[in-house]
Amino acid sequence: MKRIIIIIALALVGSAVYSQTIFMTRSGQVSFFSKTPMENIEAVNNEVTSMLNPASGEVVFAILVKSFRFEKALMEEHFNENYMESDKLPKATFQGKITNLSEIDFTKDGTYPATLEGDMTIHGIKQHVTSTGTLVIAKDKILATSAFQVKPADYKISIPSLVAEKIASSIEVKVNCQYAPKS
Repeated sequence: MKRIIIIIALALVGSAVYSQTIFMTRSGQVSFFSKTPMENIEAVNNEVTSMLNPASGEVVFAILVKSFRFEKALMEEHFNENYMESDKLPKATFQGKITNLSEIDFTKDGTYPATLEGDMTIHGIKQHVTSTGTLVIAKDKILATSAFQVKPADYKISIPSLVAEKIASSIEVKVNCQYAPKS
């Protein structure tokens, strides 16, 4: 009987310790895709830093704008200098929470739908956003994926009329992060 009580106590302690663990990545991926009849534009950033706290549901992202890579160097130059002004506004951020935290069991391997709500700052403009995604819990790792739309106009990103036909008014953003316990 004592053994059973000790095993249950250890399981509860292990579960509590796990739920207090912060998960992190410094190699998360954020990509975006703009599709128009004139031209498609795609960029990928593989240097995204993000932290996830399973106990509170807090999620934080920090993205260096200059780390987005494009197929064409000229696109990358225009993106950084003309649209994002990345010398003046070098980061994009998200700070929020998983709103359906009670539906996700971080101690059990599986695939869980997640809803995030929080503040996203792009180009120095903060907007409150809600997005859905998926969390895959496997052993001591968490894979988070999401796809959502961003309108450059919402973040006061000016698109010159000369190239307006080449840039979509709503751009698809994809997130893919594999988190591991913070050491």
